[in-house]
Amino acid sequence: MRRPVAGGEGGRSAAPRLRRAVRVALSAAVGLALSACALLDFEPPGPEEFPVHGIDVSYYQEEIDWMAVRNAGTTFAWIKATEGGDWLDPKFAQNYMAAGAAGLARGAYHFYYFCRPVEDQIAWFIRNVPVDPTALPPVLDMEWNSESKTCRYRPPRAEVHANMRKWLTAIEAHYGKRPVIYSTVDFYRDRLAGAFGDYHIWLRSVAGHPSVRYGDRKWHFWQHTATGRIPGIRGNVDRNVFFGSPRQWQTFLMGAHDPRA
Repeated sequence: MRRPVAGGEGGRSAAPRLRRAVRVALSAAVGLALSACALLDFEPPGPEEFPVHGIDVSYYQEEIDWMAVRNAGTTFAWIKATEGGDWLDPKFAQNYMAAGAAGLARGAYHFYYFCRPVEDQIAWFIRNVPVDPTALPPVLDMEWNSESKTCRYRPPRAEVHANMRKWLTAIEAHYGKRPVIYSTVDFYRDRLAGAFGDYHIWLRSVAGHPSVRYGDRKWHFWQHTATGRIPGIRGNVDRNVFFGSPRQWQTFLMGAHDPRA
């Protein structure tokens, strides 16, 4: 009787099959690596890749060491001033003066309240925010407030746009600076998509680059986290970047940066 080759018939074909399996696995691994490299090549830049960084604050941040904030590399700060037609942030005046004294570019923002006439909100902002040629442009903060206990009204798109235009136009006439519009993903999707391209826009996108959540909308400021930490502030703070170079930032400060460019 013939002695079988070790491993029998399977023993003769196992080595070639093993070699083929190894080759397939290696090819797959190389393919995955190349795909990963391709994805990395086309990923949008992260916030650390932008040279001009800033924060936005309210009374929630409590006492702020503004010199430490500046020394940490912060260039600008927007400070909450007003909300609706009768609420003033209790830390606004202190933060506004101290941030300016520390050498930061700083400005004020207004949180829009849908259950108060826009005329009241214009008058309230003007009453509480000084005219200051050195300040950043005022900001109109447009977002849904699902936690509000006093206002659940969600105006239609046409009403939102009409009232925004009134606020923006009146505030620009009073302060001599074209305001910036701030928005969140859901409010932008529901009411602002495709509109106000003649204004600089500041977008909240804490789960990725704005292009992921806002498509091809041209943006100028990106709020990339609500849990930032920097020297001078004990807790969390919103952190932002400006879309542009230091030279473009200076152009923005001079009021010559075209939002459509």
